[in-house]
Amino acid sequence: MTVDGTGTRVDERPFGRTDDGTAVSAFDLVRETDTGEVRATVLSYGGRLQSLVAPDRDGRPGEITLGYDDLAGYLADTAFLGATVGRFANRIADARFALDGTVHELPANDGSSSLHGGPDGFHARVWVAEPVPDGVALRLHSPDGDAGYPGALEVVLTVRLDATGLWWEYRAVADAPTVVNLTNHAYWNLAGSGTVADHLLEVAAGTFLPVDERGIPLDGPAPVEGSPLDLRRPVRVGDVVAAEHPQLRAVGGGVDHCYVVDGRAPGPGGLPLVARLADPGSGRTLTLASDEPGVQVYTGVTLDGTLVGRGGRTLHRGAGLCLETQHWPDSPNRREFPSTVLRPGDVLTTRTVVALGVG
Repeated sequence: MTVDGTGTRVDERPFGRTDDGTAVSAFDLVRETDTGEVRATVLSYGGRLQSLVAPDRDGRPGEITLGYDDLAGYLADTAFLGATVGRFANRIADARFALDGTVHELPANDGSSSLHGGPDGFHARVWVAEPVPDGVALRLHSPDGDAGYPGALEVVLTVRLDATGLWWEYRAVADAPTVVNLTNHAYWNLAGSGTVADHLLEVAAGTFLPVDERGIPLDGPAPVEGSPLDLRRPVRVGDVVAAEHPQLRAVGGGVDHCYVVDGRAPGPGGLPLVARLADPGSGRTLTLASDEPGVQVYTGVTLDGTLVGRGGRTLHRGAGLCLETQHWPDSPNRREFPSTVLRPGDVLTTRTVVALGVG
């Protein structure tokens, strides 16, 4: 099936079947830009960004995300490559939270914590998907009690490729009070190979959330000033990862922290600027904007060579970098953090856009 939008062609094709025989589709979003063709591929399995191909400064196309060639790779994936994660992105301490006086127990899949909705979270579901102008709409029903979360949740994710960039637009409603935190877990590598060590990263945040060795926030936000975690101006990623700092050691030697987005500078699509990433070698640039209050910067600390990605590439630490726009980790247990509670009658809406360019 092919749908033409305002400059974007959307093609649907088969992408295999899950172990229980459920069909999975791939949706190719193709658009011509001033610098060349941009092609994004989104899967109905896990709402995953399977591929994003963009031109370099010389107009040569190149893959800029980590992924797998086929569905088997995604079925065995343990690193959330390109996945839409939920019901709650990031960590919930001790895999439990209280809401309106009731304690809800969750599956622990990151030590004692629940991470990204647990082992059978939204990343491991087949969403109902259909092409729409400029993109694809994906729908998921999460029943009451799903992975321990209260209330039935209906989620609609629309992924669009337009003149601004690649959009992720979420909408969710619930029939009982629950907590929700949704994001996409794409790993970026603008060079298309090697590591992201020479990438330049800038994040529009003057504070971040210090964490313990479990990745759980210690207290409230702390200033980045005077530390290697200060990304307010472009910094070489390799220099950040190699720096000596207790917070870098706490997460295993790298960055796996939520930054508190300032929200003051305008970004693409009229949304607040979150981050910029650039690869000096290829000239590719990525600008991220979102209405979310945080962004989890993750330098692929746990990629240890056990996963084999697209084209037989072994995925080692630093092979990609995640910029996950979201609410703050462990929010259900922290009344002082921005609330992630969704109540009946309310509608959760959030938007993030990735704008690509060359420089």
